[in-house]
Amino acid sequence: MSDSSILTPVREAHRFDVPRLVEYLSQRMEGDFSAMEVLQFEGGQSNPTYQLTVGGKRYVLRKKPPGQLLKSAHQVDREYRVMKALESTAVPVPLMYVFCEDEDVMGTSFYVMEHVEGRVFTDVTLGSMKKEDRKELLRHAIEVMVALHQVDLEAVGLADYGRPGNYYERQISRWTKQYRASETEDISAMNELMLWLPNNIPESRGTCLAHGDFRIGNTVVHPTEPKVAAVLDWELSTTGHGLADLGYLSLMYHQEEAQGFDWKAAGFPNEQELVGMYCQCAGLEKIENWNFYVIYNLFRLSAIVQGVYKRGLDGNASSESWRERSAAGKYMSARAWDLVKSI
Repeated sequence: MSDSSILTPVREAHRFDVPRLVEYLSQRMEGDFSAMEVLQFEGGQSNPTYQLTVGGKRYVLRKKPPGQLLKSAHQVDREYRVMKALESTAVPVPLMYVFCEDEDVMGTSFYVMEHVEGRVFTDVTLGSMKKEDRKELLRHAIEVMVALHQVDLEAVGLADYGRPGNYYERQISRWTKQYRASETEDISAMNELMLWLPNNIPESRGTCLAHGDFRIGNTVVHPTEPKVAAVLDWELSTTGHGLADLGYLSLMYHQEEAQGFDWKAAGFPNEQELVGMYCQCAGLEKIENWNFYVIYNLFRLSAIVQGVYKRGLDGNASSESWRERSAAGKYMSARAWDLVKSI
């Protein structure tokens, strides 16, 4: 896949009243929006994402998709709130400009944020990055992740950002319900995982801010240096457990397209070295029950991509690549169940 943010004309299903948006933004942001140009990012499977160009300056707009939506999904209000709260912390995020709940403007709620200059890598193997930079980028991503997990929730106004109770119990229940609501066929591995996971949750202590979708593909990388310039896509963020984020980042080693890839030869840390980076940065001696965090994330991602696939069947997908999701979900659930059997 290309290592750039692919821009396309606005897709038919995601068109909106541009003059109405121009009128709204002109009243709330600086600049002349009358000649605003709009393009759509090919990514953004969950929430349609657009580039707005105004007098040579670029902004990014994220909105809920059209159509019937699953409960608790596509929460752009949470994305806006958490990034706004993190602007004063060590976690790099874009500046937030405006959030709109008035559905008369675009049909759904949306927000506008800063366009952060840099590189976006959609290839998990970072094919176009220098070999000597790959490990350093992962190291900096881990440092950013730990900084996120150490954010003082009370100080930034996010003490009430998540629900009480065990994080993994909540998440497993949520994604089981989401999966069942978008199920299109019987997948035995998913059925097995939905039985196994609730009965095998490790003891976890402490609560932190968890991103929920932390991977290099959801960051903007500095234009020339192996550093994270901004962390994006906070829709799944909540107060929870930091090892869920680390487990999710580690899925790069478990994706189908990465099987057989020589990570060491390409300059990457292996999975255990990545875990070691986190432990060193966070001051942990080791991580017990590591496979659980990988299995949990494979299950959760399988449920997420099933939702994307179902929206595609319903005509509401944010990208034409939805057709690939069914096979990806089956692979990840099978991989998760193989890990369960290996324990």
